[in-house]
Amino acid sequence: MKLSQTRIVLVLAVLVATSSGCGVINRIRSKNQLNEAAKAYRDGKFPEAEQHSREAAALDPDNKTAPMFIARTIHAQYRPGVTTPENIAKAQQAIEAYQQILAKNPQDDEAYKAIAYLYGATKADDKLKQWITARATNESVDGPKRAEAYVILASKDWDCSFKITELPTHKTTTLDPATNRATISYKKPKEQKDFDQAQMCVKQGLAEAENAIKFDAGSEAAWSYKTNLLLEAAKLAEMAGQTEQKASYQKDYEAALKRTTELSAANQKKKEEEEAKQASSPPGE
Repeated sequence: MKLSQTRIVLVLAVLVATSSGCGVINRIRSKNQLNEAAKAYRDGKFPEAEQHSREAAALDPDNKTAPMFIARTIHAQYRPGVTTPENIAKAQQAIEAYQQILAKNPQDDEAYKAIAYLYGATKADDKLKQWITARATNESVDGPKRAEAYVILASKDWDCSFKITELPTHKTTTLDPATNRATISYKKPKEQKDFDQAQMCVKQGLAEAENAIKFDAGSEAAWSYKTNLLLEAAKLAEMAGQTEQKASYQKDYEAALKRTTELSAANQKKKEEEEAKQASSPPGE
């Protein structure tokens, strides 16, 4: 016997209502699981917090908060400085969880920075450089964020050169009796490869600093690293006996230093004005 049209409509209505009700119940259960995850997290029970977070995601796959809870709770289980395979694996699990978030929202800064931190903490230097370079060269990323990435790259290249030029075997300090001032002179490393390495790092670093300034001309950090890299370039020119080249780099260094100082003063003034404004605002505003 066939169902009448009216009975079919009623059956469908019941099914829809039941499905909708289950969806609402699951969303409520999902939120409850996240509350439990937050409580466990605050108590330092990170594996338990992770389990609650996963249950929340299973109950409500559309929950946008659960994936971040999962990533954070895994991340919290990683112990910095511990190099056991199990601990490194935990860092990798956290990285993968954050990558899943970025796959849905490429602009999520917390996930991006967490991955960068974990690569750095686990000494995965090549992966860290690739990760930062990918953001620096990504045209879909906002200019200031690309500038920030270029600054990080420039800082690493500055460090690469500085560790070579500042070795005690590569510099000599003499005291002028007349002025009582110390003068530092630099000499070329015995190993050509060390000198070549420093030169390459400075060249890359200056290009990265210039890119950072291109994307954020008011970045104090970008100008600061440009300043420091120009000083490294002057040291290397002195080591190579290139007097005119050293003078040129020194001149550029002084100009960059002036700009860095101006930006630093402007940022300090802005910070003080904001603090004064907050101090003068009535409580609650």
